[in-house]
This record gives sequence, C-alpha cells and structure tokens, in this order.
Amino acid sequence: MAADTIHLFLNPTAGRGRAGRRQPRILELLEQSGINVEYHPSQSLGNLESQVLQHVNEGVKRIVVAGGDGSVHEAVNGIMNSDNHAALGVIPTGTGNDFAKACDIPLNWEHATKLLADRIAAAEKPRKIDVGRFNDRYFANSAGVGFDAKVTRVARSIRLPIGDLIYLLAIFRTLFDGITTPKLQIVSDDYTWKGPLTLAAICNGPWVGGMFHIAPMAKNSDGEMELLVVKPVTRRRILSLLPKLMDGEHMQETEVIHRPITALQIKAELPIPSHLDGEVQPLQTEFELSVLPDALDLL
Repeated sequence: MAADTIHLFLNPTAGRGRAGRRQPRILELLEQSGINVEYHPSQSLGNLESQVLQHVNEGVKRIVVAGGDGSVHEAVNGIMNSDNHAALGVIPTGTGNDFAKACDIPLNWEHATKLLADRIAAAEKPRKIDVGRFNDRYFANSAGVGFDAKVTRVARSIRLPIGDLIYLLAIFRTLFDGITTPKLQIVSDDYTWKGPLTLAAICNGPWVGGMFHIAPMAKNSDGEMELLVVKPVTRRRILSLLPKLMDGEHMQETEVIHRPITALQIKAELPIPSHLDGEVQPLQTEFELSVLPDALDLL
C-alpha cells in the first residue's frame, strides 16, 4: 500500500441518496490533491462497519467516511473494535450531520472534502476527541433512551426528502402515538434519579437530530459528556419546549436536569428504546456508559 493512500468508505444511501450522487465529485476532489484513494462503497446496514474493521485490522491507518451520523457511527465502531489504530476523516453528506457540527467540519461537503484533502496532503497532526461506550457499542456524538430514541425509530421509517425536517415530523408522529414515561434508575458520578421520565440524553456534541441544540455546553474533547434528564411532560409542554430546544435555550426549564458525567448506569423496569448517534438499538433494560477520553484521532 502506498504511503499516501487513503481508504474512502461511502454510504450511497446517506442523506436520502445524496452521498451516492456526490461520490464521483468526492473522489475527484481527493485525487486532485495528489492523494491515492481506494474506494469502498457500503452495501447494506453494518457493512461499512465490517469493512472498516477489516481494513484497520489489516493495518490501514487512515479512514475517510462520506455519509451522515450513521456512517460515522459505523466507522467509529469499526475503528474502536480493532486492536490496531487508525485516524478518521469525515465528509458530511448525511441528513443531520451532528458529528460534523460538533467537530467544526464545514457542512458544505465540497468545502469539507477540499479541507480534508489539504490536511492529509500536508500531513497535519490529527486532533483527539472523546468516544462513548454504551454497553457493547461505541458512539461519537450522542446516546439516548426514552422519547428521543422513539423519535429516532419513527424518523427511520419516513422516506420523504425533507432533510432535517424529518426529525421534526417524527416528533409530531410520536406525539400523536402518545408519550411514554418509563420508570428508570439512573446513577452517575454524583447524581441519582429514580422514577418516570420522558428521556435521558447523553451528549458528546451539542446537536442531535440536525436541528436540536440539546447540549450547548458539550465539547467532544473535554473528557466528559453531558447528561440531560427531562422529567415527565405533556404533549403541549413538549410542543412549547421545541423552539427552545432548537435554540439551546431550554437548560433553565424546570423539567430539565443537567449533569456532566464520565460514567453512567441506567436500569429500566421494562425493555425500552435507545439510540446511539441516531442509530436504533435493540430494546434493553440495562445500560452502562463510560467515557473514553482522547480515544479517537480525527484527521
């Protein structure tokens, strides 16, 4: 393998198919910088992760992923599950692109591709960011149980090409079905909750769902994550909170509890939905989270 070779993993379905349509231009921009690119399209859910894991196991040191938060999630799990080390570069071509926002990566995909190519060509030193581990999976931007996980599940079923508005529509559909408030026991470094709640979100970055500034204080390089617990609320109250969630002005609301954390345990009476980086997880009753400081190199 040539020293200047990078491996590009692209999910053609990311961003409702936008990533696939942009693939020729992404390759062109990378190769114009003198970079030798080996291209690996994702064939199905989980395929990007397995390909990344295979290549990192074989000694590949630089992984570039073009896609959304789901693609980043798979790439991070592929890297973290290997005994070898590899740095990650991201070209945002998804719907929400929350991870890109947290890392100050330009949301203009062409601009992001050019900047990444320049950094690789100049052999610039990667920066380090934190990663979360939630049971046996890793996440780069956020994890959640309760209402937001249910919204994520609904959003996955919507095929309309309406960008970030997918998540807003999913909220309205979820509200129509009714709000569940599972009884949970949450134990973190210096905080305990026991009882019903609307949601518990664990944030490594400030944004979720593309348009919701849920954790304005979150930084993915400070060695901790932000826990936000929302007490039981009505449908009407959720609707009144939405504009504040979009603007990051909800932190002083009486229903919102915030704590910085480095570890967390959650137990539910019944199996509940959860998500990692917007990816729906199997129903579970127990969750254990740990923060892995400086665990990932970002190109």
